Amino acid sequence: MVTKLSHTSLFVNDQDKAYDFYVNKLGFKVNTDAKMENGFRWLTVTAPGAPDHEIVLFPATSEMNGLDEDVRNALTLLLDKGAMGAGVFETTDCRATYEELKGKGVQFKSEPKEQFYGIECIVNDGCGNWFSMTQRKEK
Repeated sequence: MVTKLSHTSLFVNDQDKAYDFYVNKLGFKVNTDAKMENGFRWLTVTAPGAPDHEIVLFPATSEMNGLDEDVRNALTLLLDKGAMGAGVFETTDCRATYEELKGKGVQFKSEPKEQFYGIECIVNDGCGNWFSMTQRKEK
């Protein structure tokens, strides 16, 4: 029986840049950072509020990732265009988090705005992915 989703992969075009964004800017924790015998780097991070869910920062362009050249080229195109939407980051104060991350050099597609579900802005990870950063509306 399946009990939970333990890992989610995010394709990234640069693992070092992804490490900087998720660890140094967002404050995620590194769970695993290891090189395999063939040189493939297995890099996973966890969000502070979800320590048992690992995010694999998966190198989309590496020839060692098991993907064929056509797939790597397609992923590279999507990542280079910033077209990989990956999910929602939750925050307790969207406006304050926006200002904090902006001060760290994080790029945003939009400023915080009131939505029917709360306050949201759109953030780029600098590696081809974008996320909604949302403060849920109080019930």
